[in-house]
Amino acid sequence: MKSFFILAGILLVIACHSEKKKQRVLPIIGNYDIEYRQVNGVEVADTVYPKMVAFSYLNQDSIKISSKDMKGKIWIAEFFFTSCPTICPPMTRQMIRLNKNTKDLEKYLQFISFSINPTHDTPSELKKYIHKHHIKAKNWQFFTGDEAKTHELGINNFQIFAGQDPASAGGYAHSGAFTLVDREGYVRGVYLGTDPKEVNKLEKDLRKLLKYEYEVN
Repeated sequence: MKSFFILAGILLVIACHSEKKKQRVLPIIGNYDIEYRQVNGVEVADTVYPKMVAFSYLNQDSIKISSKDMKGKIWIAEFFFTSCPTICPPMTRQMIRLNKNTKDLEKYLQFISFSINPTHDTPSELKKYIHKHHIKAKNWQFFTGDEAKTHELGINNFQIFAGQDPASAGGYAHSGAFTLVDREGYVRGVYLGTDPKEVNKLEKDLRKLLKYEYEVN
């Protein structure tokens, strides 16, 4: 009988530990659906959150990179274009700062910059932009590809706006946001990339996410 209670105690500790690991420290962002299923004759409701779709792009080195190639990392993504005269330069400065401040987490993070003007932003143009801003990060990809699909990806999956707008400077309008995506492909936060305080919050949140949900200190 004594051994039974010892075993039960161990199982309880394991169960509690598992529940603690499953606890989310950041919300999942985006519209969700409710799905119903039968469990032992009882109807149970499940919340289904939007998940990142598969994609592939050419990077600054003209190498095709897919979302599968970056699987297992936390993503920090932005949508920009190299000839942007307004919000993109400060966004780039903040992304550079964030990348440098998270150097200790380099192997766990993937920075992504999607061009919303691929007609102009060829791989060679992206490379010029990287050199211009003295970006030397190993965990930062610049992508160019199908414009319509990129705009759709931003709006439907990364929770940002991107699209052509003749009335806007440079011919494009887009959110100045950085999107935080977890290892499973769920958006966990959207932050104003031109605001240093918001970017500081992004750093705190990604560190919290790694520590408490993925046990990375």
